[in-house]
Amino acid sequence: MDLTRPMERYVVHWGEMGARWGVNRSVAQIHALLYLSAKPLTAEEIADTLSIARSNVSTSLKELQGWGLANMVHVLGDRRDHFETEKDVWKIALTIIEQRKQREIDPTMGTLAQCVAEAKADPSTARDVTERMAAVLSFVETATLWYDQVKTLPTPVLSKLVRLGAKVARLVIRRRE
Repeated sequence: MDLTRPMERYVVHWGEMGARWGVNRSVAQIHALLYLSAKPLTAEEIADTLSIARSNVSTSLKELQGWGLANMVHVLGDRRDHFETEKDVWKIALTIIEQRKQREIDPTMGTLAQCVAEAKADPSTARDVTERMAAVLSFVETATLWYDQVKTLPTPVLSKLVRLGAKVARLVIRRRE
């Protein structure tokens, strides 16, 4: 696949951003390339386009599949595996958020709940410390509840909700009055 200069900059930058978010640079670059590609790509095409080792491409594609961000597809008349990604940026974002929630937030909530329960049962743990831990747990539970409700919204509604931003707060404040 031939990349134009803007496409190349996009792919390189997405790799840099991925590294800042804790994602391997090659994984992020491959996802960016699949996102920009008009057609599914083979691992060989990806390796050639990005000038990275075929083994790195295979490992990265497996990671993207594990995150639900790449799918293997078959192309009529070609026995090789081809890969593609979702083109709807909202669906991509929700997939990433859901995966991070499952891998990071859910286990953290379990640990926080255990810490709060243990702190409440432990007379040597100061009450204010227990309350602060409970406050963090409550915050994470509330944020998770909000996410669970919002993730089911149709993309146009979700997009509009996000664009409303602080206007939502003004609406809530008016309703209280």
